[in-house]
Amino acid sequence: MLTTIGAMFAPDQERAASELLRVCRPGGKIGLANWTPDGFVGDFFRIIGKHVPPPPGLKPPMLWGTEERLRELFGEGTSSLQTTRRSFVFRYPSARYYVDFFRAYLGPLQRAFETLDKPGQDTLASDMKDLIHRYNRSDDETAVWPGDYLEVVATKR
Repeated sequence: MLTTIGAMFAPDQERAASELLRVCRPGGKIGLANWTPDGFVGDFFRIIGKHVPPPPGLKPPMLWGTEERLRELFGEGTSSLQTTRRSFVFRYPSARYYVDFFRAYLGPLQRAFETLDKPGQDTLASDMKDLIHRYNRSDDETAVWPGDYLEVVATKR
């Protein structure tokens, strides 16, 4: 069973983890890649939440990027849980390009922009561009920055 930056966004974390365990055979492996709560992607979602708070009772998806939460979610259902912190390098023509692209295609950012009035949209776009500039490692107009994730291999009991 493999999920890359997917299961972490299920609205019911406990049920998602339970289903991963259910469909995996005993001794089988569950492989995950989950964004970490610290770093770019965690900050990205905190900015969205600052402008448009998430629904009440919804647990932050970034919790899947912590070994502690994964141990809670999988509990006694696994015989081993191995985690390795890794980094993905984002590369875009510019910060503006990134914001415009994800505004059009990433559900949470789409909904945030749709919810806000024009001044709110402008502020959100500005906050997103500022975030990218803060992480940017490029020395030209392009946008290049790291995004940390947790590589996870869980063995079902």
